Amino acid sequence: MLKKINFLFVTLFGIGKISKIPGSIASLVTTVFLFFLFHVVNISANIILASIVVIFFISLWSVSIFIKSLDNKDPNEVVIDEFIGQSIPICLYEIAHEGTKETSQVLTFYFIMFILFRIFDIVKPYPVSYYDKNFKNSFGVVMDDVCAGLYVVAVLVLYMVITS
Repeated sequence: MLKKINFLFVTLFGIGKISKIPGSIASLVTTVFLFFLFHVVNISANIILASIVVIFFISLWSVSIFIKSLDNKDPNEVVIDEFIGQSIPICLYEIAHEGTKETSQVLTFYFIMFILFRIFDIVKPYPVSYYDKNFKNSFGVVMDDVCAGLYVVAVLVLYMVITS
């Protein structure tokens, strides 16, 4: 039973088992899910960010259990790291832009954050590549996506500074 729950957690309820581009699909599902939480259900960004932090720590443990007996220490079916990495820029965007926003503006920024995250996660600029290459464990699996998410934040902050 616990093994099945762990499988569902690390694969984001089975999304990781999709044969084509499971990481991109997990990132897209995360983006849509967070839009729903923030703009339909109206959950506080601070509550969601706190939840992401908790999920981060749980994922370190869960991924280590999942990959323990595998030769590949970063299997494609593990996509909880995409959920965490994609959530970082979205949550920080929502915290930085509290209050009423036009839906078209929000959708534009969510789309940009999705695309940028996928680029950074696939291209793996330093230090994303550092974690990916040097930590063949749950820490490396999760941290490369955290770094990719932080790169998205850096790009958006730079954009907002330049355009303000």
